[in-house]
Amino acid sequence: MNTFNINRNDTEGFRCRNMIALVLLPLLMLCVSRAQAQTNNNHLTLGVGWFLEGAVDATLAVEHSTRYHNAWEFFGNYYVQYEEDPVAGHITKQSFWHSYNSWHLGICYKPCVTRGRNHHGNFRVGASCGSDLDDFIGGIHLGYEHTYALYRGWEVFFQIKENVIIPRSANLFRTGVSIGFKIPLSGVK
Repeated sequence: MNTFNINRNDTEGFRCRNMIALVLLPLLMLCVSRAQAQTNNNHLTLGVGWFLEGAVDATLAVEHSTRYHNAWEFFGNYYVQYEEDPVAGHITKQSFWHSYNSWHLGICYKPCVTRGRNHHGNFRVGASCGSDLDDFIGGIHLGYEHTYALYRGWEVFFQIKENVIIPRSANLFRTGVSIGFKIPLSGVK
C-alpha cells in the first residue's frame, strides 16, 4: 500500500513554483496594462495638402483614437484654388488669395485597414459643411491615411484623398495628397 509522503525536495519545489508565480503575475499584469497604450489617445492634427486642380489646403483637427487604431477626427479645413494672373503671367498674391476659396467643418471616421510595428493605415470617410464665401456647401470626404509613430506620441501622416463638394462649386471632385503631424494632447502612457 502506498502512503502519501512529502519529502524535503518536493516542498522546496512547491515553494519555488509559488515564488515564481508570485513574481510573474504582477509582471504579466503590467504587460497587459501596457498593451492598451494606443487606445483612447487624443491628437492635435496639422496638415497641408496639394490638389490636382491647382489648389492647396490646410487642415486643423482633433483626432480621438479608439481600439485597434480606429479613430474619429473632428476637423476644420481651408481650401484655396489659385490661378495665374493674366496681366503678370504668373501666380501673384492677388491671384492666389482671391481666386476661389472655401472653408469646411466636419467629422471623419477612420477604420484601420492595415497595421505594423510603428505604422498603421486607415480608410477615411466623413462629411463636412461650410461656405465658399458666396454659398453654403457640403462635402463628402473619402481617402486613405497612413500614419507613422515617432517619439513620445508624435506621429507623421500621409493622406490620399477625394473630396466631393455639393452643390457643385468650382470643382465637384477634389483629388489630392496631404502631409502633416499629429501632436499628442494627453500624456504618453
